[in-house]
Amino acid sequence: MLSCKEDEPTPPEQPEDDVVLQVDNTSYSFTAEGGSEALQITSNALWRFEFASDSWGKPSIQTSRGDATIQILAGENESTEARTATITLTSEGADDITISLSQTGREPDPTEPEKPDYIDPDQTDMRNLTSVQLTELMGLGWNLGNSMEAITVNGDVLSGNENSWGNPTVTKTLIDAVKAAGFNTIRIPVSWSHMIEDEETFYIKYEWKQRVEEVVNYALENDMYAIINVHWDGGWMDHPDYENQEAINTKLAAFWKQIAKYFRDYDDKLLFAGTNEVHVDGNYNPPTAENAEVQNSFNQTFINTVRATGGRNTYRHLVVQTFNTNIEHGVNHLIIPEDETDDRMLVEVHFYDPYQFALQEDGGKSLWGQAHAGDAQHSGWGDEDWIDQTFASVKTNFVDAGYGVILGEYGAILRTELASAGYDVHVAARNNYLNYVTSKALENGMVPVYWDNGHTGNNGFGLFDRATGEQAFADAIEAITSASN
Repeated sequence: MLSCKEDEPTPPEQPEDDVVLQVDNTSYSFTAEGGSEALQITSNALWRFEFASDSWGKPSIQTSRGDATIQILAGENESTEARTATITLTSEGADDITISLSQTGREPDPTEPEKPDYIDPDQTDMRNLTSVQLTELMGLGWNLGNSMEAITVNGDVLSGNENSWGNPTVTKTLIDAVKAAGFNTIRIPVSWSHMIEDEETFYIKYEWKQRVEEVVNYALENDMYAIINVHWDGGWMDHPDYENQEAINTKLAAFWKQIAKYFRDYDDKLLFAGTNEVHVDGNYNPPTAENAEVQNSFNQTFINTVRATGGRNTYRHLVVQTFNTNIEHGVNHLIIPEDETDDRMLVEVHFYDPYQFALQEDGGKSLWGQAHAGDAQHSGWGDEDWIDQTFASVKTNFVDAGYGVILGEYGAILRTELASAGYDVHVAARNNYLNYVTSKALENGMVPVYWDNGHTGNNGFGLFDRATGEQAFADAIEAITSASN
């Protein structure tokens, strides 16, 4: 007796040269933020994708052979309208496969409430503290680097967001952890140009102001001080010459008028810092008289613009920068701006000496301090006596003259790729450096604000895991925080 299986017809064998072309999905939906989704291709032949050159959705690989897993990539939809697109997978001898893409539009921007350009002075919650007295309360500082100022540069077009340089979205969990570690001030570098909605008025998108405010509030809710600025921002200020002076001051005033109005009702735990490391692009030499004069004008524009908004900004503590935030350039070239409000101005400097130890990656030196003088891995300069002398000049020229000082950035990269024995000695030297710079900054009346760029790998400055808030290098944090004891 025959079985049922034997009664069934046997399907014909598929010729070996038949082209196979299959996918595991033919429809993808994306949110307005964009992103990527995997597509599994099964094939025994050469295949390729066809799509419009200006399509917002594209495959990560245009052509290949055989089985593959590729990504369908979708760019950000800046419009409020939803959109669709198709891409077609083809292979000679097989039917084309059409893959449909759809993407939602972004939520409409909320309407920014109208605020008057000027309101009457308001001293509510603006304590009667001089800038020097304020710095005595600010304690130790930490930089939220490479987040709110994170942009990418493509020619003259600025784009991106706080994740552009690889750090996760800033959370209150992270800021809570920074506070718990012993820091009382957070410097929040901010870029604004990539969020301009109107190139003629320099209007900054309302949603970006709101996001910056959200991060500021993470700090203030922890009873910390917060500093916001106009950071590198694509380098548009790095042309301090007569030819560009008017245009730069016009844009700087447009930015600070908006920022100052938006944050006008905050108390004196929020500070504004006008710029960052303004210098001649690619040139780190001392400024010419022209460079110094023009950069000083940026500081004056900042002060004038913020004060002109009135309210609490009449009394807010404002931070101006030395040329390239260099201490020596500040001593030699900074002209303190005129200010209608007395004793509410601070000076910002940065410190990364010696360069070979603190910043230089290829060919840099791993050791610091007089204890290592003469070693091949020692920079040959920049030890304890150099710091003593340099920081004393800050106290003499600025603090003793009545201006609080923010040491807005300092630190030294961690060279994790060193061999184990060399790495251990390097870590000890680096921790000694961090402790010494911090303690001497405090001793000379400065607020030391460590530069953390979120990178915890080789040549990084990161102290915390930005995703979780966990301490990545508790020993370095201890070296800094113990300096205030």
